[in-house]
Amino acid sequence: MYKIPSITIPRATYLAKIQPFMRKGLIKALTGQRRVGKSYLLFQLMDAIQQEEKEANVIYINKENLQFDFIRNAQDLNDYILSQLRPGGRNYIFIDEIQDIAEFEKALRSLLLDENNDLYITGSNAKMLSGELATYLSGRFVEFKVYSLSYPEFLLFHKLENSDASLELYFQFGGLPYLINLPLTDQAFEYLKSVYSTIIFRDVVSRYNLRNSSFLEKLVLFLAGNTGSLFSAKRISDYLKSQHTNMAPNQIQLYTEYLTNAYIVHQADRYDIVGRRIFESGSKFYFENTGIRNAIVGYDPKDRGQLLENIVYNHLLYLGYEVKVGYIGTHEIDFVGERKGEVLYVQAALRLDGEATLDREFGNLLKIADAYPKIVVTNDQFEGNTYRGVQHVNIKDFLVKND
Repeated sequence: MYKIPSITIPRATYLAKIQPFMRKGLIKALTGQRRVGKSYLLFQLMDAIQQEEKEANVIYINKENLQFDFIRNAQDLNDYILSQLRPGGRNYIFIDEIQDIAEFEKALRSLLLDENNDLYITGSNAKMLSGELATYLSGRFVEFKVYSLSYPEFLLFHKLENSDASLELYFQFGGLPYLINLPLTDQAFEYLKSVYSTIIFRDVVSRYNLRNSSFLEKLVLFLAGNTGSLFSAKRISDYLKSQHTNMAPNQIQLYTEYLTNAYIVHQADRYDIVGRRIFESGSKFYFENTGIRNAIVGYDPKDRGQLLENIVYNHLLYLGYEVKVGYIGTHEIDFVGERKGEVLYVQAALRLDGEATLDREFGNLLKIADAYPKIVVTNDQFEGNTYRGVQHVNIKDFLVKND
């Protein structure tokens, strides 16, 4: 049995994306970092079903609940669900944190053979929908990436107005939904540290059988202290060697892949705007949740430039963009966002405090010859709102943009 929490705040953007696929012969897969709210989205979908069908047969499996520890592999999963099906009617099947079940894709393929089965799954590993699953279920699933609360969601959840003080709280504590139950003080950071530890040890160390967890944590500390900096595996290796920590570049590349698989960080590759190609080396890393980043490395107001850039990147992901770091010659464009064939160029800076900054932030964008939108996002105001046709947007205004 399951119980839908009495207090759930709808995340309308995600529900609107998922609902057109309900009762369709496709697996609805919700992916994202632990604790970003995937389970609550499942509850909201279950509630919507039961509002429309009072006697709906809803089957719910939560692999974080010891009650379901006996479901270890595809056969266990298939046997349990078959025992819960209601013949002759539609069955709504929800499986939370499915990556903890070995070869789960085999059971899903079998269950899809019955057109009365409507399947929903969540997972906290970015590779969950690749490899075997993609082979077994090609064309039979649709993925919905779930992120930490966007700034408008943060304001809604915490019942705040869009103000400088609210933005400061968002910078500092990030957007994990559970924080509405805690004061936004050091107590919240203790919770964020516990979430980070869970992700590291369950989704990285345990999943990949890592022996050198100490190095892994040093790597995360390094990425947290250098958020948004351009690095290659060799450069990270050289730096850590200077700190008396030896790890070969190929091992660093593997460990950063593990971290991105667990959604602790996102990797933004370098992109040649003119040649329309991805560079083979050099990437930037941004934290899925700035609160977790701050809990790891500490919150220092002097890091606000890094945090603003991280938050702009995360908001572009939330809006559905595929985001890269752009280059036109030797000039860097912070973000090139692509969505549905359209492109958006974004520069992010804490403030425009001189001609050199104006030339860099606006000038780099002006070097791009195409007519796609170009904007500079900062924490300060700017008279006239445009500079030679490039739009300037305050960070609070940018973050409430939902299209």
